[in-house]
Amino acid sequence: MITIELLVTQLPGLDRQDVERWIGNAWLRPDSGPDGYQFHDIDVARARLIHELYNDMKINDDALPVVLSLIDQLYDLRRRMRELGEALDHPAHQELRSGLIAYLVKSVP
Repeated sequence: MITIELLVTQLPGLDRQDVERWIGNAWLRPDSGPDGYQFHDIDVARARLIHELYNDMKINDDALPVVLSLIDQLYDLRRRMRELGEALDHPAHQELRSGLIAYLVKSVP
């Protein structure tokens, strides 16, 4: 974990006020402790994403929550698909996997 001070030094052009505003808007959710905010790797990645969306792509404060929500949904769906794939790879699910593949092959035009 890293502090807000270290986070700001890792992302050129980022200032503490931006990070605090993102936290206030719940776009970024670091742990909060007696020594201040603590950012996990996932928080740093999200801060980098927000910084790029905001500064490089010029996504404004009104649109940013929508974009972040869509990205969160995409990552959640990818995680679920990966879990489904892992479940179907289990030997106990071989018959189910074969049936699903047969169904999908039939439904392709």
